[in-house]
Amino acid sequence: MTPNGHQVVRLEFTSAFEMLDFVHVVSDHLAGSVGFDEDSRHWVCVAIRESVINAIKHGNRNDTSKHVFVEFETASHVEAPKLMIRVRDEGEGFDPETIADPLAPDNLLKSGGRGIFLIRSFMDDVRVQRAPEGGMEIRMTKRVQPTGAAEDSAKI
Repeated sequence: MTPNGHQVVRLEFTSAFEMLDFVHVVSDHLAGSVGFDEDSRHWVCVAIRESVINAIKHGNRNDTSKHVFVEFETASHVEAPKLMIRVRDEGEGFDPETIADPLAPDNLLKSGGRGIFLIRSFMDDVRVQRAPEGGMEIRMTKRVQPTGAAEDSAKI
């Protein structure tokens, strides 16, 4: 890590679910290096895992000739430490506006369709868009809450 706490880590791998554990280890390590507590690290890792699963399953359609790209960027020695993540696939893409609301009555009993909804609930900022290089990408940011902020919000 650089003296200012900025670090970029890039992973590239074929569409293989076997890579999920490795991505989890890297995610957990980097989230810890930024200063997230154990609970926050868990939810950040869940969001990243879900986005990689989506890239493999929906984006690349399990095609092992296609790759998944995961980029982590840390900023730990700043006023608001944060972890930024970009997950990109090589799929055809889709219109993010067409994602069904998992809370709509017709969707409540469906077994899938909650991934992006969960990611949005775990992360501070989430953008789903076509990547300039092709495929789709999801960009996520999670900021470390100042000490006491969670306790203050729990009192409300």
